[in-house]
Amino acid sequence: MSGRPVLSVRDLVVRHPDRRARRSIMGRWWAGAGGVEAVAGVSFEVGAGEVLGLVGESGCGKSSLARAVVRVGPATSGSISIDGEDLRAAPPDRLRALRSQIQMVFQDPGSSLDPRRTVASSVAEPMRAQARVGGRRGRRLGGRSAAERRDRVDQLLDAVGLDRSVAEARPHQLSGGMGQRVAIARALATSPRLVVLDEPVSALDVSIQADILELLGRLRTDRGVAFLLISHDLSVVRHLADRVAVMYLGRLVEIGPTAAVLGRPSHPYTRALLASAP
Repeated sequence: MSGRPVLSVRDLVVRHPDRRARRSIMGRWWAGAGGVEAVAGVSFEVGAGEVLGLVGESGCGKSSLARAVVRVGPATSGSISIDGEDLRAAPPDRLRALRSQIQMVFQDPGSSLDPRRTVASSVAEPMRAQARVGGRRGRRLGGRSAAERRDRVDQLLDAVGLDRSVAEARPHQLSGGMGQRVAIARALATSPRLVVLDEPVSALDVSIQADILELLGRLRTDRGVAFLLISHDLSVVRHLADRVAVMYLGRLVEIGPTAAVLGRPSHPYTRALLASAP
């Protein structure tokens, strides 16, 4: 990886309070001293246009790490930097602008898309939010009018392989594959530098998974967007990722090129993970 990384995570710790240790003080609830350390001092980087696969068994801390990176979940300590700017240290106004640079695609499009919104409204919402942030980038991405935003929605639907006629549909009218394409279009609406993919195909039929992986590979090539791919499916990671990071009990135990890590693993846990894969 050459040049400054798009994403740089340093000594990241995510600790969830132990609800059993909570206590009431003067009628209010407080977290006790105990807790669960879901992410324990993790450090890694993702370069421009790179796909880093993050693998590990359920409960190892992958999703907690992903949510901390996109700032929708807590981070207890450490730094998360986009193009050299620390998200955790940024003032609120600057943080709102920086968050347009990093987006997320969730596992289940049925639950991640607002059932009350049309496809066009869901895809355009990040643009409206960016316009509210202001600045030159906000005006460019948010558009100056509803017509400009609709033109960009149509372009994004084209980019993810959807007919423009689905713009007025609602999530319950879409198949799983179509819903995930809409979620990907929404994630691309602000022209992000990095997209976090949290199990992006695990909720889809096997026949659809290959189409979505092909789409992601094409978007990565055409748009230069970097991906942090979180998956328990090693075949998905092998297909898409340039490098692989293996997570165990909140820590990274091995990281390296995909062929090396999955072909010649050096850590006992990685070898056990590969042996357990169907």
